[in-house]
Amino acid sequence: MNLIGPPDSKAAVEQLLYDMVKIGSVSGDEHELVQALAEALPSWGFETRVDEVGNLRAKIGRGSVDCVLLGHLDTVPGDLPVYRKDGKLYGRGSVDAKGPFAAFIAVAARAAGADASASAATIELIGCVEEELPSSKGARHVLDRKPPDFCIVGEPSGWQGITLGYKGYLAATLQFEGAGHHGAHAQRGVCERAMHGWHRTESAAIECGGDTLYSQLLTRLASMSHVHLPGGRERAELEVRLRLPEQMPPLQAQTWLQNQAQPDAMQIHGEAPAWTGPRNSALVRALHRAILQSEGKPQCLRKTGTADMNLVAPAWGCPTVTYGPGDAALDHTPEEHILLNDLHRSVAILQRTIMRMSKSEKTCPQLAPPIEYP
Repeated sequence: MNLIGPPDSKAAVEQLLYDMVKIGSVSGDEHELVQALAEALPSWGFETRVDEVGNLRAKIGRGSVDCVLLGHLDTVPGDLPVYRKDGKLYGRGSVDAKGPFAAFIAVAARAAGADASASAATIELIGCVEEELPSSKGARHVLDRKPPDFCIVGEPSGWQGITLGYKGYLAATLQFEGAGHHGAHAQRGVCERAMHGWHRTESAAIECGGDTLYSQLLTRLASMSHVHLPGGRERAELEVRLRLPEQMPPLQAQTWLQNQAQPDAMQIHGEAPAWTGPRNSALVRALHRAILQSEGKPQCLRKTGTADMNLVAPAWGCPTVTYGPGDAALDHTPEEHILLNDLHRSVAILQRTIMRMSKSEKTCPQLAPPIEYP
């Protein structure tokens, strides 16, 4: 990867994102992209390293304000063609979430300027691995970092959106095991028991209520399998994903799932509680103002997915939001693409936000009242 031109060049930012998308980085296999960025970013003034779990760590600036821009470099599977056409860049990861991370790289380099020692902030980029897996290995590894003064997490919110919250999640395998028997018998087999357990879970989730998708318990059957075991026994397995509302922490969700599905065994692969930040923090106000200055209409969002913000925000306790270019409806789809103009708008908005957050509180006045959730 060769960075062309200075980071304030639109062509350079577009080429950076193109090169990032061209390098495949399916969860668990991000090393090539991480290494390419670690070798390329010093030419834009970054100090880079790869940490113990494979995260990219890149630092720039020498200011007293500590800012973290945290994104993820892994993608879901999908070998999509990478190309530019009609002001759009197509390819797996262009939206989720290499587009936001490319914007982070550009804005950090610009905020530091030609002389990194003149920056009012010290900015650390953290490119996490395995965000798309239940393990969230990259984000969990950095939780013991000294809390920064503020953090922006890179996920597609649209250039006018500010994401304040995400639902929690629970990823589990449910196992149903028993002796095999002839299909003509009245006794239920393990597959039938598994499906009855799943139907009870779905029905109970609906009864949990909630006026919006964000406040509802959402269930998903990700996969199912059946195997024959030694001794004439059989096992059926269900891979289950729950999206948790704020009123249901993961431990409570585990008990609920056990009671509804009634499996013989349950294995938990990953979990995170729901998290929503305040609508009137200095960071939200700064982003709100920056979007207005770019002639946008800011919207505060809460999403039904889950992101690394669920982990780092409560661990660090600092002002945290999620922001980045791209239409989240294109995440994981065959049509994934990003509008390049939105990429550039986001860079300008992030630059204004970091500059404002790097000033003293006296020079960061109260902004317009926060908008309501959509």
